[in-house]
Amino acid sequence: MTTIVTGSSGLLGSALIRSLRADGVRVVRLVRRAPQSADESFWNPGKGLIDPAALEGAEAVVHLAGAGIGDRRWTEEHRREVLRSRVEGTRTLVTALTRLSAPPAVLLSGSAVGYYGDTGDREVDESAPSGEGFLAEVVRAWEAEAEPAAAAGIRTATLRTGLVLSGEGGMLRRVLPIFKLGLGAPLGSGRQYWSWISVDDWVRAVRHVMGERAVEGPVNLTAPEPVTNAAFTAALARAVRRPAMPLPVPAPVLRAALGGFAQEGVLTGQRVLPRRLLDSGYAFRHIHLNEALSAVL
Repeated sequence: MTTIVTGSSGLLGSALIRSLRADGVRVVRLVRRAPQSADESFWNPGKGLIDPAALEGAEAVVHLAGAGIGDRRWTEEHRREVLRSRVEGTRTLVTALTRLSAPPAVLLSGSAVGYYGDTGDREVDESAPSGEGFLAEVVRAWEAEAEPAAAAGIRTATLRTGLVLSGEGGMLRRVLPIFKLGLGAPLGSGRQYWSWISVDDWVRAVRHVMGERAVEGPVNLTAPEPVTNAAFTAALARAVRRPAMPLPVPAPVLRAALGGFAQEGVLTGQRVLPRRLLDSGYAFRHIHLNEALSAVL
């Protein structure tokens, strides 16, 4: 079996590839530099360049490429890059896949729970409509570029991923030093919901969707028990055996430090349930936040 992976150097792509290769799956990585091994193939999404020969014969494609959302301030230039990288990358890949003589059986295309906008304390699953804001706009455009693959007969699932917990990178790795100093604190009101998933469950869930022929369309990759930011802060402080600060970080301070990302990426949240995963028989390894943090740390 051959699987194509974009975004392979990121936290999620790297973890997925390790899992696939451990089970003997041949992985071809699409990279935006000169290939350095036989399992790499060059592509340039911005120019629509991709080698169809590298895609021929693949049974599955996992598309994770896209500019980081929360790793820098949201300048207008960065906002354009976040949107452009997802739209152009997905369009380039899907166009190539639909032109193959033997397209892959399944395309798993990256997405995010930002699709739902700010849900407050309202629970939502994949049947919920899209919300408002820049992230919701990005996800709608991102997912729309994958639709031609489904129209061409490729089983297509969009992976609406929440906050992925890993000790090797991502948000958790960035905030750990702060919490280990006893300086962790709720952000803003602390009442906004964070929908999380351990990196182990994320990889296992992706592979589950890859193999479950009945699963297509949007799939929420989040644990069944989202928590508020205040609860997340308390749990992480316990996990590193340090107290949390009693006073929250005020919203104006976060906006000054993070720019536009503070409002949509930190101060608002989504209370997302993984309905399609559960209905398809997926069994989470980490349902409760405390056990997930213990596992990844």
